[in-house]
Amino acid sequence: MRVLYLSPSGGLGGAERALLEGIRALRSLEPSWTIGLISLDDGPLIRELRSHGADATVLPVPEVFAAAGESGRSRAATLLQLTRGAGPLAGYARAFRRAVRAWGPDLVHSNGIKTHVLGAWSQPAAPLVWHVHDYLSSRGVSARLLRHHRRAAALVLANSRSVAADVVSVLGRGTPVDTIYNAVDSGRFTPQGPRIDLDALSGLAPAGPGVVRIGIVATFARWKGHAVFLKAIAELSAAHRFRAYIIGGPVYRTGTASQVTREELEALVQTLGLKDRVGFAGFVEEPARAYRSLDIVVHASTEPEPFGLSIAEAMACGCAVVISDAGGAREIGEPERTCLGHTPGDVTDLARQVSRLLDDQRLRTRLGEAAGALVRERFTTRRFAESLRTVYARLASAHCRV
Repeated sequence: MRVLYLSPSGGLGGAERALLEGIRALRSLEPSWTIGLISLDDGPLIRELRSHGADATVLPVPEVFAAAGESGRSRAATLLQLTRGAGPLAGYARAFRRAVRAWGPDLVHSNGIKTHVLGAWSQPAAPLVWHVHDYLSSRGVSARLLRHHRRAAALVLANSRSVAADVVSVLGRGTPVDTIYNAVDSGRFTPQGPRIDLDALSGLAPAGPGVVRIGIVATFARWKGHAVFLKAIAELSAAHRFRAYIIGGPVYRTGTASQVTREELEALVQTLGLKDRVGFAGFVEEPARAYRSLDIVVHASTEPEPFGLSIAEAMACGCAVVISDAGGAREIGEPERTCLGHTPGDVTDLARQVSRLLDDQRLRTRLGEAAGALVRERFTTRRFAESLRTVYARLASAHCRV
């Protein structure tokens, strides 16, 4: 089978890392299959796929379309941005269609909203799968576009039951939807293995023994809650021996309307008086090393999380995790058994839960061990790949009968 993936980004945000894990596992499960990818821009995803023998092509999208995004923008501003890019986008869509058809796929799997639309426009002579990693109901313009093109998709995959319910609410009850949870490679994300010096990466003096390390590992999307994280850190008692780290950076090309900048966060650190207690480690290409270097991982999203791959990865590495208790994150961790939960956006509640972990090493250990066992049971790459293989075979068979 020839499977062509479409990705809006060549970066490595959660959706792209989920895609990468799926392709790795699928290649192991079905080595005879031919795997390809067309991405709208370059980045580490492309390099990773090429290193695994996949045919990864970059077809750079016009900047005006690449920068279009709804997070942090009004509907009017988003529509204006798209209108400005209509001319260049029409020519790009034709080139995109030629590239898809020239590849000759048996199935096309789109991994983001922009490629969902472009995939529909390309009208491939093969089933088209939309893999949805976001809540469409929070994206008015995208929801309208996808409703208009929904018949182009043979199937919509959702990364959680929460997202699946949202897809149906936006696209209609007749929309075919399957839920497949993202996967974590338990061979790489383990408690044992190399770590990194977060202090050196952050330009800080060594923290010394006995210091508890707290981190947020996320892209710089505004809704990921970096400001909530920092304000919660500021509420912790000065008696606690800890250091906090912000790991990650801007991944997408949608600009400061949807992404916070490092300068903004550094200014907030100064305002909160946290200069010596917070480090900026930047993007880490091997996130497992970062998780192993932390004692507590905080998930601080202010909006419901569609899935929360960083939560599952941190749990697999045996970290004690505090989740923002809403959306798909609830389908990963069980508060008080495999993690702690806080009310999204509630600084004081987050600080209280982190403080519990700072005070109780045995609680950290118990949660980390239970979390690792859960991930190894429920979120395996083999399960993910087998689920994809089943879906692909069903769609390809149905397409052949038409």
